[in-house]
Amino acid sequence: MKRPELLSPAGDRECLEAALMFGADAVYLAAKEFGMRTAPKNFEGDALREAVSLAHEKGVKVYLTANILPRNAEIRVFPHFIREAEAAGIDAVIAADLGVISLIRQHCPELAVHASTQTGIVNCETANVLYAMGVRRAVLARELSVEEIAEIRANTPDDLELEVFVHGAMCMSVSGRCLLSEYLTGRDANRGACAQSCRWKYALTEEKRPGQFFPVGEDEDGSYILNAKDLCLMPYLRELSDAGVSSFKIEGRAKSAYYTAGVTNAYRAAMDRVFAEPPQPVPAWVNAELDHVSHRPYTVGFAFGQRKDMIWHEKNSYLHDREVIGIVQRAENGRLYVSQRNRFFEGDTVEILMPGTEPPVLTVTDLRNGDGEPISAANHAVMDCTFACDLDVPAGAYLRKEAQ
Repeated sequence: MKRPELLSPAGDRECLEAALMFGADAVYLAAKEFGMRTAPKNFEGDALREAVSLAHEKGVKVYLTANILPRNAEIRVFPHFIREAEAAGIDAVIAADLGVISLIRQHCPELAVHASTQTGIVNCETANVLYAMGVRRAVLARELSVEEIAEIRANTPDDLELEVFVHGAMCMSVSGRCLLSEYLTGRDANRGACAQSCRWKYALTEEKRPGQFFPVGEDEDGSYILNAKDLCLMPYLRELSDAGVSSFKIEGRAKSAYYTAGVTNAYRAAMDRVFAEPPQPVPAWVNAELDHVSHRPYTVGFAFGQRKDMIWHEKNSYLHDREVIGIVQRAENGRLYVSQRNRFFEGDTVEILMPGTEPPVLTVTDLRNGDGEPISAANHAVMDCTFACDLDVPAGAYLRKEAQ
């Protein structure tokens, strides 16, 4: 069996570079139109062509998301859009709408089509119908168990690839088909503008008691009855592969480049050990990396059946135990040159996130500013600084310390 692919998010150029540096086999990204995430910068025109070229130089595939549910005016311009995207060199397009899939097959018959998780594929019959339409990868619904995935694999063509999300935010609606955001705010989640209404604090009201709010639960902070935990299936990569999954997908096109780097690095390190011959144990530092990025408490979701621990009855906040303080520009002559992002001080204990290795720990000594002048703190929003370091550190590595 082929080793599974590691598929990472790329919401902008910085995230793309992080995914490439930290071990992605493929990335998924969007143009300015037709993608399910409007908040990220995304890619357009020359930027898309440059992104594809950069990824291909490193042997990494690029999948373009075109998975909104377009209205009539948009569907008319889609043929031109997808021809331009194909000309940019993308390896596949991720689509959810049946009309969009049909247009891709008509206008770009050689372009691989992946059926988005928004399609809601939960059985082999749907997968087979999509295959008959020309789809060659099914991004399965998050609501499936490992056993159900294996059943789909056993009853679909061998050349229909199966992709699943293994990490990241969970949506309370079935396969992300949410109407709550549009109903409450006018922002359509199915067109990339989700207001994250499921993360809000809700309370009950009673008609004869205007202005009085009664919490759904008993917590003094209220009740976040729709606030899902984050998915994490790192301990079950072998089980997913044995079930027939050929692509492990990390959610997060709206997340930071550091998130992309940290999670991609962790899954790359885990996969390189789990799928080695013979398999090797996953070191503790790999699992710990998933706590070092911003996240909600983790859950395995539906992987082993209906779950009752998927809701986090807490505020719409995140957990993390590290903060990024800089990005390495270069290492030379016993010094590390850093583009600073958050404040740090002479004498601080810091870690360096580098590809494929446990982050080394060092103490900041001989801290200097960009002009080479000694300083006691790097305390500006963005500044160049340097300090002593005898390690071989690649440009693009992340400097971090414990969160306060």
